[in-house]
Amino acid sequence: MSLSMKPATPCTFPTTTRPAKHVSVRCCTHTQTAVRPLKMSLDTHQPAVKSWEHLLDPLDYDPMASLFTSRAVKLGNKWKEYQGVKNWEGLLDPLDENLRGEILRYGSFVEAAYRSFNFDSSSSSYGACRYPKSTLLDRSGLHQTGYRLTRHLRATSGIQLPRWVEMAPNWVATKSSWIGYVAVCQDKEEIARLGRRDVVIALRGTATGLEWLENFRATLTPVPNADTKPTHHDDGDGDDSEPMVETGFLSLYTSGTDEVPSLQEMVREEISRLLQTYGDQPLSLTITGHSLGAALATLTAYDIKTTFKRAPMVTVMSFGGPRVGNRSFRCQLEKQGTKVLRIVNSDDLITKVPGFVLEEEDADVPKDQNVYVAGLPSWIQKRVEDTQWVYAEVGRELKLRSRSCPYLKNINVATCHDLKTYLHLVNYS
Repeated sequence: MSLSMKPATPCTFPTTTRPAKHVSVRCCTHTQTAVRPLKMSLDTHQPAVKSWEHLLDPLDYDPMASLFTSRAVKLGNKWKEYQGVKNWEGLLDPLDENLRGEILRYGSFVEAAYRSFNFDSSSSSYGACRYPKSTLLDRSGLHQTGYRLTRHLRATSGIQLPRWVEMAPNWVATKSSWIGYVAVCQDKEEIARLGRRDVVIALRGTATGLEWLENFRATLTPVPNADTKPTHHDDGDGDDSEPMVETGFLSLYTSGTDEVPSLQEMVREEISRLLQTYGDQPLSLTITGHSLGAALATLTAYDIKTTFKRAPMVTVMSFGGPRVGNRSFRCQLEKQGTKVLRIVNSDDLITKVPGFVLEEEDADVPKDQNVYVAGLPSWIQKRVEDTQWVYAEVGRELKLRSRSCPYLKNINVATCHDLKTYLHLVNYS
């Protein structure tokens, strides 16, 4: 899916905090009906966010101030379609307006995670969440969502560093840091609009030095407690490999300390509690993240479906995520029924790493048939597969392109990967 936009004056949107009437808004060559503005504004008392993944501001304005939700649109009994029960068939090209609203809504939860993180490495609370659960969404600028935070989440690096590192700056030595939260829809009107009670897990991207180091541990490693039986496909083509994922991502998901449980333990404990509380109601689990958070969201979804055999529908909304695992891992995700929608900027290099892919889903290639890269001989391909650097893409892809948008400035590696860029492109695609 590519963007085709003509230069035009910046669009204007309603700024009132009260529900707006339906009005037609023209953006470039696209006309849409604005339903209700997403109530997101910056806390005037919070310091500027400093993040290695927000190095440069890609926009001349804050896109969060003009995002729309589909709050006025009742999804009702069609909610499973927007959660991917049919793999978003017919909804991606062109992008369905209701799905656009849902993608932006979940993206705003991730942006709230970024805004809530303490990036100040000189602070004694570096790496912590700046807000309590009761006020996080409001103070990060996301108002009246109908959701309530139920759990803070932390990720811990499994890298063992020498003791002298404890004397290093916070951004180097911090082993465990706040990475996101769990929130549950509690508003009766919003539950009625969504057609079910929704649980959101929102995860930010890379922030600390050890998280960056984990990102570079790019070889594949087996997933603990995974179903290691050979994976067979409908066409009879078997895959004898076990599910494997990127070493660094798995480390951040499963590592803990004596004082801090692992992200995996936190998620399992909270999901278990929520299933006991709401398990008899229509329920969905939506896990959303950007960059590293997108990778951890995919791992989280896999783990939930593996751990809870009667888990409700689990959907991943992934923004600018890197590759996560091998072909067997992808097959296990599909077998579980986990739905993954990857929002990808084709100009974003992060979505093309780690490792490389020797197969692709393509209309001209029979399903599950290998595609040989650059005409590599089979014996070379076999050697490559044995290196544990061969990944597979997961889920469905919504492809966008930043270079097609006239409002983006300073197009470079950093801005193409920025979450603000992604939300802007989704909003105007």
